Amino acid sequence: MTAQALRTDPLDDPVFAERYRAMQARDARFDGQFITGVHSTGIYCRPSCPAVSPKAQNVSFYLTAAAAHEAGLRACKRCLPDAVPGSPEWDLRDDLAARAMRLIADGVVEREGVPGLAAHLGYTSRHLTRVLTAELGAGPLALARAHRAQTARALLTSTSMPAADVAFASGFGSIRQFNDTIREVYERSPLELRAAARLGERRERAGDGVVRLRLPARAPFDAAGVFDWLAARAVDGVESAGPGHYARTLRLPSGPAVVAFAPSPDDRSPAIEVEARLTSLADLPPLVARVRRLFDLDADAVAIDELLAADPALAASVATTPGIRVPGALDPHELVFRALIGQQISVKAARTALSRLAVDLGEPLALGGRTSDEPGVDGPGSDDALPAGAGDDRRGAHALVRLFPTAASIAERGGEVLRGPAARIRTIVDVAARLAAGELVVSADRDRGELARELVGIPGIGPWTAGYVAMRVTRAPDVLLTSDLALRAGAERLGLPAAAPTLDELGARWAPWRSYASMHLWRAAATKI
Repeated sequence: MTAQALRTDPLDDPVFAERYRAMQARDARFDGQFITGVHSTGIYCRPSCPAVSPKAQNVSFYLTAAAAHEAGLRACKRCLPDAVPGSPEWDLRDDLAARAMRLIADGVVEREGVPGLAAHLGYTSRHLTRVLTAELGAGPLALARAHRAQTARALLTSTSMPAADVAFASGFGSIRQFNDTIREVYERSPLELRAAARLGERRERAGDGVVRLRLPARAPFDAAGVFDWLAARAVDGVESAGPGHYARTLRLPSGPAVVAFAPSPDDRSPAIEVEARLTSLADLPPLVARVRRLFDLDADAVAIDELLAADPALAASVATTPGIRVPGALDPHELVFRALIGQQISVKAARTALSRLAVDLGEPLALGGRTSDEPGVDGPGSDDALPAGAGDDRRGAHALVRLFPTAASIAERGGEVLRGPAARIRTIVDVAARLAAGELVVSADRDRGELARELVGIPGIGPWTAGYVAMRVTRAPDVLLTSDLALRAGAERLGLPAAAPTLDELGARWAPWRSYASMHLWRAAATKI
């Protein structure tokens, strides 16, 4: 029997066949979900690439760009396969590979190396490398390298940052490593890659110390819903928000930052416009990863809407609000305290309590060598220190003056300044002490089940808090908080049962997207009749 006879038809594999059909249809919904490697030309493309479809026997599909690089392929110059939203798989899945991808996007490999990444996940470097290579086609170093190349490409084509700054901001250890990687992946030098960007593409200057980026979202994208959610919960002095804009102070690995966000005006290509003033450009990759989680940019909105709209009770809500998102969290520790303080009180009351806590225990914002509590300084250094839009609400241009309190400060002084039931205050201070000591780790890479068990094991924390943290920090897509009064009120308004056990049973048909169903129910509760 000849080797040709032994070779199987790749279309016999149902997964390959499905992806090949999506590629032939040039279906943009799959961009970022997988990569098409074309071995006859030596390139890899996004599924919607307008080039002539290659023969099936010349194609391999990859989950990551790193796997395509490892196979000796370079990025297509025509379709720019890296300029798309990320894969929703890394939020949907909760296995080791997905959790590692979330950490790699956050820049852990650049800051702590592969041993640090493995330590976060609780495995040896060797085992982690073996798992990632088997499941994703590349080890952690290659995955981190691909992520650096993608960040660099975005900065080169959308900003006027000097190439040396781009290299540093992307996480490269040297200019030579930066140049070699860009040439290998994109078959162009960094300056050639920048020059090849379309002349009509918007490019922002970064000479004022503010980095400006555009982060694409998977369509449809309910940006207005996320901005409204954030505005309703904005903490005075830490956040500034209004219709279509949101800004805040934030701690990043190298120090404080001020960031501002607005939806892209181009409805055909949904995105979030980001402006950031950073302590160090090295904080840009972790910021980008956290912003993508905050706005849930990579959610598979078409699949989510399709399943939820099949329920007659949710169909009208999905039609009114396509592409609904579950807001994430820029600071996991802060989100824990928001959840604990917001239990069993209104959103308005929680906002008041959190704002008071920030005034009492928050640190003055120090950025650009000056702090907001210096005489004559009402904001972070000067007007130039703020990204445009960072203070565009009615509270004035200097609304951002402090950082949200750290777990250590709440553990030390929370008992003095917090108000409310004594049992709740004890729980908040206890959790703060655990977070400050590292006994409790709350982060996007945590195993969801393990984190939930640890949380409910703390006196005063129940399933609602654990579920809410899972939904917003670890991006768990399948959480239905039926103990939430507002959620049950929204269910009743949509003609669904308001009793928690019955709603729980009925909600099984919304799996694996019950977190998004929860957003529809909360929205129904908040909608004025």
